[in-house]
Amino acid sequence: MSHTPGVRQAQKQQTRQSLLDAGLRLLEHQNLSSLGLRELTREVGVSPAAFYRHFPGMADLGVALVAESLGSLHSMVRDVLAGSGDSADIIDRTVAITAAYAVEHRPHIRFIARERYGGVRPVREAIAAELDRFADEVAAGLAAQPASAGWQPDELLILAQLYVDHMVMTAAAFLDADPGDPAAHERIVRAARLRMRIISLGRAHWLDR
Repeated sequence: MSHTPGVRQAQKQQTRQSLLDAGLRLLEHQNLSSLGLRELTREVGVSPAAFYRHFPGMADLGVALVAESLGSLHSMVRDVLAGSGDSADIIDRTVAITAAYAVEHRPHIRFIARERYGGVRPVREAIAAELDRFADEVAAGLAAQPASAGWQPDELLILAQLYVDHMVMTAAAFLDADPGDPAAHERIVRAARLRMRIISLGRAHWLDR
C-alpha cells in the first residue's frame, strides 16, 4: 500500500506525457487554435475530463510544448559559448548543433515555427519569452569574450538576438529539406555558416565607427 501514491503519480505523469506527445503528433499538420479537445483526448484514449486534471486548457498544453521543445537547447547554447576556438570554430559548432537538433526534433521545431506567430497568445508569449532567455544567455556569453571589449550591454543584446533569430531560421529551414537529400542539407548548412560569418564580420568591425 505504501507504493500506491508513487504508482498513481507515475501514471499521472505518463498520461500527461501522452497528451503532450499526442498533441505534438496532431499539430504536425494543423495549428494549435484548430486542435480540438475531443480530437486530442480520443487520440490518447482518455476522457475530456481527464485532460483537465493535467492542463487548465489547450493553451496550457501549448505552453508546456514550448518548454519541451526549447528547454534542452539552453545547455547546448551555453556549451557552444563556453567552448574554446576562433570565430570559425564557434560558427561550425553552432550550425552543427542547430542542424542536429532540427533533424532529431522535427515535430518540435515545426510546432515552434508555426506557433511563433500563431493565433494562441499565451503560446506566442511563451515562445517569445523562451527566445528572450536564449538571447540573454547568449549576450552574457558574448560579454565574457575578449572580442566584446568596448561593447555596450544593449549592443551585445541586439547581437545576441541576431544569433538567436539566425538559429531559429536555420532550424526551420531544415523542415523543408528532404531528410534523404544530403545535398539539400549541405546547402542549408553552407547558407547558415555564411550568415553567421557576415554577422561575425559586422561584430569585428562594429567599433570601427
